[in-house]
Amino acid sequence: MQRSAIIDKFIANSAWADWTRTPLAGDASGRRYERLTHNGQSVILMDDAPENGASTSKFAQITQLLIAYNLTPPEILEHEPDLGIMVLSDLGAEDFAHWLSIYPDRSLTLYRAAADVLVELAQQAAPRDLQLMTPEVGAQMVEITCTYYAQSSSSGLIDTVRDAMERLAPDANTLALRDYHAENLIWRPDQTGLKRVGLLDYQDAFVAPAGYDLASLLRDVRREIDPALAQEITTYFMAKTKAGKTFPAQLACLGAQRNLRILGVFARLASALNKPRYVNFIPRVWDNLLSDLRHPELKLLDQAVRDTLPAPENEFLTRLRG
Repeated sequence: MQRSAIIDKFIANSAWADWTRTPLAGDASGRRYERLTHNGQSVILMDDAPENGASTSKFAQITQLLIAYNLTPPEILEHEPDLGIMVLSDLGAEDFAHWLSIYPDRSLTLYRAAADVLVELAQQAAPRDLQLMTPEVGAQMVEITCTYYAQSSSSGLIDTVRDAMERLAPDANTLALRDYHAENLIWRPDQTGLKRVGLLDYQDAFVAPAGYDLASLLRDVRREIDPALAQEITTYFMAKTKAGKTFPAQLACLGAQRNLRILGVFARLASALNKPRYVNFIPRVWDNLLSDLRHPELKLLDQAVRDTLPAPENEFLTRLRG
């Protein structure tokens, strides 16, 4: 049966059979979303086809964990794991990116609220049944960059990432939602405290060194973030978590590792999966990467990157687009 027919049948047999369906913009994965509306009410349908190797079970697991932490993921209203279908409560349509495009003067308020969520996660015991982002795992996550961006085996870069993490970010001890950025955070100004931040797109969560999600938030590939704001939020997070003086080096290391991987992910999306729009983000990813590599503790990694990876010049980007 075609995937669309499976979704149609599920909805036809559900409590939302006569609701209006509106497709929503997806992300880099194969997941699809629809907003179902009726008489001023709305829910979100998530379609994550199991034949693509996906599973909604981990999303359900992390959802329950976040609820236990008094955070605000969507409520799971119906779940068919064998079909890869979920119906979720609708946290709202205004993510941080949309809100800040209208009210840019409220950046500090929103980013502090986002940091407060990360402070709460940092204070919780990390779950024991998720993958650990050890230095070895973090280094292997960059292999995709060698394959699709550098188009070489570049084992020296992978080894240098591992060495940097072993020195600067060796301890995986904090739940990281992984794609923690402005388009995955819903602003709910009618709520208070942690409830003001709705959480999305956390099915790939793992346990990472403290600061992984902060690096994701402040090194956002989809929007410019004022360096002064990033520094203020970093200082705020450090004060709240009582992070030591080595934390800025750890944060820079995690930011560099993350953006190295994103270079590979976007190159693969463009060159192998025919999604050339992701090439447009690569120059900002590169700039974010170089910004973190300026930290004095990352001199060796900085040199390895410059020796291994081509800068995103126009000719190179054109080849990636195919």
